[in-house]
Amino acid sequence: MQALFIGQTYIDVTILADRIPTGDDKEVARDYAVSFGGNAVTAAFCCARLGIEPDLLTSLAQDWLGRMFSDMAARYHVTIHPRPVKRSSLSFVMPNNGKRAILRARDDAYLHPFPTLNLAGCRALHLDGHQADAAIAYARQCREAGILTSLDGGGLRSNTHDLLGFIDVAVVSERLCEQMELSASAMLQYLKGRGCKISGVTLGEKGMLWLDETGTERTMPALAVPTARVVDTNGAGDIFHGAYLHSYLTNPQAPWEQHFLNARGASAHAIQHLGNEAKLPTVADIAAARAEFGG
Repeated sequence: MQALFIGQTYIDVTILADRIPTGDDKEVARDYAVSFGGNAVTAAFCCARLGIEPDLLTSLAQDWLGRMFSDMAARYHVTIHPRPVKRSSLSFVMPNNGKRAILRARDDAYLHPFPTLNLAGCRALHLDGHQADAAIAYARQCREAGILTSLDGGGLRSNTHDLLGFIDVAVVSERLCEQMELSASAMLQYLKGRGCKISGVTLGEKGMLWLDETGTERTMPALAVPTARVVDTNGAGDIFHGAYLHSYLTNPQAPWEQHFLNARGASAHAIQHLGNEAKLPTVADIAAARAEFGG
């Protein structure tokens, strides 16, 4: 095991349409994609696509959607450690002018406790806050073992404050800032106070505000992908997390600025494609995006 990701599995159905019908109307979509979904899940697939095969502790149902997900994981050499649920979770994603609307149907009533895994050889743990019991348990264990811990703080959860006490790298969203009534700068100071060594707040098309290894507040603008080439922004943040973890695992001595620059290139590649699977970058894709868009 090189890296462990813990999250909630979704099957994403992404629909590109000029208009979402209401009432008794019908419309024909311009395009669609069906793929794996979920924050930590997508980050794990990104890491796999870039060349480091991850382990993934995630929800899994014994239904046809669960079998579809298992097939996807096998294709990308993602090792699944399943936590059973009755039904697969679904996300219906509707991109629209650089934004996206999402309707979710989730089953997180886990049928069994989380599995106990052997962390021998593990060098990084990535969490998205789902499976709160497993997240805390493995974050504590990894912190004690000196394994890098990373958190995608997409929203406020019941265990966020406690979990952050075991996190080395926390990259959170504007939404979490809004929920906690903190400015981006104040959020960075809060994360630093919880013991995070590296922290960031993603700001969409405005880039990221972050604290580096010295505690200095810095800005990283987003790459200027032309609006006409932006297809689907959903999942770009998850790709960002997966790419910086791959960068860290590949070159752990490099500064975090370098890891985040690679992640920014991965996100710039991602937003030009429809659906999470099509978004997955190769190392060459990241280099091409950075070269084209000046990053």
